[in-house]
Amino acid sequence: MVVQWLERIPFQDKEDCIRIFARLTLPEMYGILYVMKFERALITTLREDPKEAESKSHRILLRGGFIRQLASGIHIYLPLGWRILRKIEQIVREEHERIGAQELLMPALSPKELWEESGRWEEYGDDMFKLKDRKGRAYCLCPTHEEIITEIARTRIQSYRDMPQSWFQIQMKFRDEPRPRFGVIRSRQFIMKDSYSLDKDEEGLNKSFDLHKAAYIRIFKRCGIDFEIINAAGGLMGTGESREFIARVPGGEDTLVACDVCDYRSNLEAAQGKGAFQTFDDTKVTVIPTPGKRTVEEVSDFLKVTPQNLVKSMFFTAPGQTPVMILLRGDYEINMGAVHKKIGFQYQPAGAEEIIAFFKAEPGYIGPYQVSSLDIYADDLLKGCTGMITGANKNDNHIQGLNIERDIAVIEYLNIREVRSGDACPQCGGILQLHNCLELGHIFKLGTKYSQALGATFLDEHGVQKPIVMGSYGIGLERIMACVCEQKGDEKGAVWPISIAPYEVYCVVLNPQDEDVVRVSGLVTKALTEGGFSIIIDDRDISAGIKFNDSELLGIPLRVTIGPKGARRKVCDVSIRETGESHEIDHASVVSHCEELRTMLYRRSHDDTE
Repeated sequence: MVVQWLERIPFQDKEDCIRIFARLTLPEMYGILYVMKFERALITTLREDPKEAESKSHRILLRGGFIRQLASGIHIYLPLGWRILRKIEQIVREEHERIGAQELLMPALSPKELWEESGRWEEYGDDMFKLKDRKGRAYCLCPTHEEIITEIARTRIQSYRDMPQSWFQIQMKFRDEPRPRFGVIRSRQFIMKDSYSLDKDEEGLNKSFDLHKAAYIRIFKRCGIDFEIINAAGGLMGTGESREFIARVPGGEDTLVACDVCDYRSNLEAAQGKGAFQTFDDTKVTVIPTPGKRTVEEVSDFLKVTPQNLVKSMFFTAPGQTPVMILLRGDYEINMGAVHKKIGFQYQPAGAEEIIAFFKAEPGYIGPYQVSSLDIYADDLLKGCTGMITGANKNDNHIQGLNIERDIAVIEYLNIREVRSGDACPQCGGILQLHNCLELGHIFKLGTKYSQALGATFLDEHGVQKPIVMGSYGIGLERIMACVCEQKGDEKGAVWPISIAPYEVYCVVLNPQDEDVVRVSGLVTKALTEGGFSIIIDDRDISAGIKFNDSELLGIPLRVTIGPKGARRKVCDVSIRETGESHEIDHASVVSHCEELRTMLYRRSHDDTE
């Protein structure tokens, strides 16, 4: 084995390596060749929770030395964390190759022109990192790669015979998050797998969509995650069918809407609950003073009414377009996804200066009464409402007695409010509840949005030119790592499934000065590595308590403990991190016992993935 390892070393370094091996004892030699010794590893564990930790997963990853924050939303993946990500990456790669997807690598830097063709250069807004080279040409750091994949497709696909195609990459992505949170869950730089399907028609897209859905199910099961598949909105990606893979976690930064009766599941952006209709006495519109009262809470308290009695007025503008006002009942929040789906992502909430210039009033005092030169859309709970209160388009004043249908020229009534707990389910009328969750992956039917915009076409069986029908599918690798910490971690630290654990066995050597312990640890380590186990060996000259605490913090699935008493009795302790089970095993049976445990742990994550 030493000879095989030396064959991979540059010739000029071999003599130095031979001199090193000549000075090593057998256990030390196996420590270099087969196992990672803790004292040589780039591992710095923390006894206390870091002050900057924002969630359970953030705390575990920082304390265990899996990651280190370089700047807000930017992380270094230290060796342990990187080993986990590489294992997740391999699972993702295997399952995509299993469905016939081909791996490629696209650049992280993209010219502005491609994004202008698709219309997303402006749509992405401040979330996109934009920069210029020394010649003044504009580029972006890619938050996603639909434009580039379409550029490949329009130059490589000419005929229906060239499809179906499925291409994927594992790549760094960039988004200028206004407030990075929860460690690696919402960051500015992150690793994603994104894949794309290219088909000649909707039937082909449906097959590709289903193949990716099945692959995602296998991926998340193999990674040991409890997950759900829910309805989702397309957002900036497109307006076609989409599904989101989420995990319920207390520290999740997304929201799951779930019915307590039927199987209705949706993310907050796509959910549409049924609210209760309310109305008030229909009176004449009158102006009432509300000095210094701007918010719904301030106005309702001042006038001694409920928030349901108020109408929120939100003003949106877009370059060269007619301004839009969105009306919403005061006790609800706006669903920006539903609004953008209707009016387009080019529209953004207006700033204070724009509002003052248009309405001659400050934010908090604007309303739809007797205004012109804009389009008005209203939430459907406002249809038929009377006796409502809204801004008077005059500072420190509101109006009351507003009859929506009588007094306002509403273009269209839409469900544009965010669902809240207690709303009725749109499927069965049951009660909707909101739960914290974490988005793990998203699959979209893009259709022809990008192929039409960028001219990616093919000739069908009859020689007719048609746009390629596309799908897009994404997974956040760091989010899988964080989700495992959130779902399986405990007060002691991480609990990694064996499929993605950085090492399979944590070997604790107690009293490393004892000759019997040194001899036995070398033999056990040799047997385990020859049995194909990846091992980290902790033979530091420190207390047993610190070693055990570190083993639990790092969450390695199996722990083998070798101490003086056991060495002389020819036994060692083998325990499982996930369950805490522990067994005393004789030296000759350690490998076979660990193999049984490894098989059992793998089976848990591989069940039902076929």
